[in-house]
Amino acid sequence: MSHKQAFIGAHVSAAGGVANAPIRAAEIGADAFALFTKNQRQWHAKKLPTEEIRAFKQNCAQHHFSAQQILPHDSYLINLGHADPEAREKSLKAFIDELQRCHLLGLDRLNFHPGSHLNKQSEEACIDVIAHSINLALKRTETVIAVIENTAGQGTNLGYRFEQIADIIDRVEDKTRIGVCIDTCHTFAAGYPLNSPEECEQTFAEFDRLIGFSFLKGMHLNGSKKGFGSRVDRHAPLRTGELKPAVFEYIMQDKRFYNIPLILETPEPDNWPDEINYLRKLAG
Repeated sequence: MSHKQAFIGAHVSAAGGVANAPIRAAEIGADAFALFTKNQRQWHAKKLPTEEIRAFKQNCAQHHFSAQQILPHDSYLINLGHADPEAREKSLKAFIDELQRCHLLGLDRLNFHPGSHLNKQSEEACIDVIAHSINLALKRTETVIAVIENTAGQGTNLGYRFEQIADIIDRVEDKTRIGVCIDTCHTFAAGYPLNSPEECEQTFAEFDRLIGFSFLKGMHLNGSKKGFGSRVDRHAPLRTGELKPAVFEYIMQDKRFYNIPLILETPEPDNWPDEINYLRKLAG
């Protein structure tokens, strides 16, 4: 795919089986989507049946979704930065399982939250542990890129500063298998200004300087219920909340955000077709 374009979609339900996700994405007029490949609130999942894998791939092909248009998300339970070795091992095992599931489905990236120090260790030590966990997971899997999502910095979550993400990437041995997903709500809540073209310019220049656009493998496009620098992760629909349209306009009109999945995780899924059209209009 040589021509560049914006791939816009939403995090759709995989209820009834992952093969339903591409169908649901097509129904809302999306050309990108995110999904959980297993129940995100449970540690264990049954193996993916061969026929489910085949159906998923067929439905993706039928609705023209390539791997670069799909951003699977791992379980919320996983904490690769856990200070307790036993708890960390449990997370690592689950993370490896998720990477393997993506590989079986023909997907090339997996979005995850880096981890939390839980006040049991320093931020620096936790970053080391996260990177070590990623290195172990990548060694035991193949091809799938581990995509770090920036966080709002709620509680003891790390990854809310670009510097922290850069430090993790720095310690990852295989740079071809590490990437980043930037969430607009999290970025704003973490204290990066996004409410004018100038502020967007400033924030993304900072991102490029510290991390680099070559690592950008996806975006989450969300409004923010809470204010700038609140460190609270509460998504709002695109045209309500504290984030102004400027950031969505900026992203949709900048080719550096093309050819990656741009994913809505806004509340009110009934609005997704409308929000997808809104973003397409901003893209001109």
